[in-house]
Amino acid sequence: MKRSGSADLPLHGGHVPPWLSERMAKLGLAIVETIAMEFSTSAVISKLANPFWFQSFGAVMGMDWHSSGITTSVLGALKRSVNPHAKELGIYICGGKGKHSMKTPEELLAVGNRTGLDGTKLAGLSRLTAKVDNTAIQDGFQLYQHNFIVNSKGDWCVIQQGMNNTSGTARRYHWHSENLQSFINEPHTFIYGENRGRILNLTAAEAASTREKSLLIVNEHPDKIIREIVHLTMPSHHDVRKKDVNMKRLGAMLWLAHEKKPEDFKELLMLKGMGPRTLQSVALVSEIIYGTPTRFDDPARFSFAHGGKDGHPFPVPVKVFDETIATLQTAIHRAKIGNSDKMQAIKKLSELSWQAEKDFTPNDNFDAVIQKERDESYKYGGRTVFGHAKPAKGADGCQLQLF
Repeated sequence: MKRSGSADLPLHGGHVPPWLSERMAKLGLAIVETIAMEFSTSAVISKLANPFWFQSFGAVMGMDWHSSGITTSVLGALKRSVNPHAKELGIYICGGKGKHSMKTPEELLAVGNRTGLDGTKLAGLSRLTAKVDNTAIQDGFQLYQHNFIVNSKGDWCVIQQGMNNTSGTARRYHWHSENLQSFINEPHTFIYGENRGRILNLTAAEAASTREKSLLIVNEHPDKIIREIVHLTMPSHHDVRKKDVNMKRLGAMLWLAHEKKPEDFKELLMLKGMGPRTLQSVALVSEIIYGTPTRFDDPARFSFAHGGKDGHPFPVPVKVFDETIATLQTAIHRAKIGNSDKMQAIKKLSELSWQAEKDFTPNDNFDAVIQKERDESYKYGGRTVFGHAKPAKGADGCQLQLF
């Protein structure tokens, strides 16, 4: 498989307000459509199957960068926005949270009727992946969300999540059809949740003999079937801290967006007139679209595109969010009629940022960068679930050397 491992996801309550969920749906559709156009629908499936990318994807959409709520909100937004265009895009999102997860096989049968895919087989895969993660892996997490995403070629991924009320954490499981050899022997691309020590995992390669010798899986001793896995910890603290991001990557991107101008780079002339704050967001969206897997090991960095609904690292800049969506939608429209210049300029943003990192040394003023975003949030229609951002008392509008 591509990779396997685990990471912490703190359980969060609350809700996604309509003003954000609507924008998440629009930006999510634009990003998915761009990836499908620039690469393929298989690339969309592959990215969704990567939990690091998925967490970064949620962060760039204004969700809390580290919490379990990203899973539900992102997939819900995508289902609402992508499925009405499913025939055109060739991507279908099935399932959901709670009672909606139980309808996944039925929805996959309908997809089969529409596309000619074997809906019965897809429905069986849905049931089997849920059964494996709920029964064959006994780690204390009870599944409550199950989504099955498939394209018209039959490539698919499964994203499902379980909760452990005792520990107050969630675990997200990712499956990917690519190179899948077995559903009971190391099937996951990744297991995303809290590492709580030894668990009973009958999908591990080491458990082959156990599976063959006994059907009473709940009675098997975990020591026989534990494997070492890569571990990524999503911290419980809500605020974004310096240790949570790759400072060199973030600094190079901020330098490009705020210290330079599109006129300085001929490749960016199609973005001339775009303010530095919007350029910052578009640069991070560009990386979500074009970045390689190694670029997503610090999901918190992507919250610097559109903040977070609870105000961390700063309120969601609604005006910037809308400009980002409009920029991407315009690029998609132009590309569809044969003018890909604006799309190429967006792509070039991430490339220039990567190049800048090579010789870039960031200054030690991370907290000042966040404070500047908060102080100026009201200028960009800053908003959280608690209300609208207001001007900071005594703000003098001074300029800050970002990095």
